[in-house]
Order: sequence, then structure tokens, then C-alpha cells
Amino acid sequence: MKLLSPARRRDAVAMLMRKHKVSERRACRLVGQHRSSNRYRPSPSDFEEKLVVRMTELADEHPKWGYRMICGLLVAEGWPVNKKRIERLWRREGLQVPPMKAKTSGQKALGEDANSIWRLPPEHRNHIWSYDFIKRRTSDGRPIRVLNVVDEFTRVALGSHVARSIGAKSVQSHLAKLFERHGKPVLIRADNGREFIADTLLDWLGEQGVRGVFIAKASPWQNGYTERFNGTMERELFGHEIYHSVLEVQHVIDEWLIKYNTVRPHRSLAGQTPAAYAKMLTDASCP
Repeated sequence: MKLLSPARRRDAVAMLMRKHKVSERRACRLVGQHRSSNRYRPSPSDFEEKLVVRMTELADEHPKWGYRMICGLLVAEGWPVNKKRIERLWRREGLQVPPMKAKTSGQKALGEDANSIWRLPPEHRNHIWSYDFIKRRTSDGRPIRVLNVVDEFTRVALGSHVARSIGAKSVQSHLAKLFERHGKPVLIRADNGREFIADTLLDWLGEQGVRGVFIAKASPWQNGYTERFNGTMERELFGHEIYHSVLEVQHVIDEWLIKYNTVRPHRSLAGQTPAAYAKMLTDASCP
């Protein structure tokens, strides 16, 4: 096998010396490496040394963050770096994000395939809403959650609620505001998150004349409208930005929702915006 760089040849020489107990002279001859090249070790620049020190400090401050988030902090501090460079240094220093532990809540899944978007599609405005969470962190490492609600037929983003934690009561409060503003759906689709299957929330929805339906467990594609919306939000708002507070995130999302509903063309609506499509439906239903 042809080794393309002196660094890779040095690795091969070291392996031969370690595993096969050959001399450096013989190992260099076998891999085609000059002994002087093999002994050369590039010294990092002062800039890179300082960069590594700061990168490591940030990694210690934010142990759950990967190199992309740390790169964002470095750029915000004024370091002239990009993700590829930080990734290279991150790997060189052996930094990594601790793996997440699997949750074993023991909760019973209520969902089934019959409630997927293909087997139970929306037929008109306010027929089916769907909701789901986005989970992120602010610059201090503290978690935030974003609850997004979408009308599946019109694709209108009905509203987003941002908080450090959101339980069933907060979900209920957010939905109550949306019901007043947009009317009530017939059904509301969700995954098997504990907030969504809580008895208190389901009882309240029943009192409102709204039925909760749940997709099969571990099948997010069955809730495709909200999943797609969440992906768009994450890509456009959270891909390269660092936020410092819940209020900042809520403000940015509120501004973005206006643009999403009234400016951003939607491919599944033949290039119309969700708001324009919803208005067209309203106008068509009026005598």
C-alpha cells in the first residue's frame, strides 16, 4: 500500500519497530522513509498552541458540547478558525462528548402505525395539528426546550413556546392560547413523550373536544410534518448560532415564525407560503 505523506510513513515505521522489533534504519527502508524525515516533528505555532489551550478550556466548561459548538464559541470570541481546523485539533487532543445514557422511563407507549401521517392524513384546516420538542442549550450549558405546534394541512406554524423545562401543564397552557387564536383541531398528533401522554393533558384535551393520537414508538417519521418543521428551524436558527437566554431564543423564534409563515415559499404548497395557502382556503370557503 502506498503511504502518501511523511506523517503516515512515520506511523508505519513506529508500528514496524513496535510490533516486529526491527531497527529504525530497516523500518525506514521498508516503507521508503528517510531517517531524517522520520525524526522530524513539526512544532506547532504560538497561535495554534494558544488556540488549543482556549479550545480545551471551553471543552472543560461545556463538557456536553462537541467541536462544532466549541468552534462557534471561538469564532464569537474573534478567533479566525473554521470547523475543519477545530475538528482536527479536537481529534488530536483526544476530546470527545460523553455518550448519552439511554433513558428507561418504563412508560407505556400509546402509539400505533394507524396514526402515522400516511394512514391518517390531514383533510382540511384544523383537522390535525401536530407538536413536538426541540432540545438545545444556551451558552452557559443550561438546557432549553422549544415546543412547536403545526397545522398539518396548511403547514402554518401555529406557535412555539421556549422554556428551560416544559411539562404537561406548560403544554396545556400553550395549547390553550393557540386554541383561542386559531380555533381547535379535531385531532392532535404526537409521539409518546411523557408530556404528551400525561393523563392530565389528555383529560383536558378531551374536555376541549380534541382527541390526542400517537404515532408508534421510536418512529419519528410517522410525525413527519412536525419533524420536517423542526429540522428547518434547527438548520436555520440553531446550526451556527449561540444563544444566551430563554428570552433571546423566544424573540428570535417569534421573528422567524413570521418569516416562515408569510415569506418563505413551501415546496409542498406549490411555492406558496403557509399563510397565503391558508388565506386561499379561507377565501374559497366564503360564498
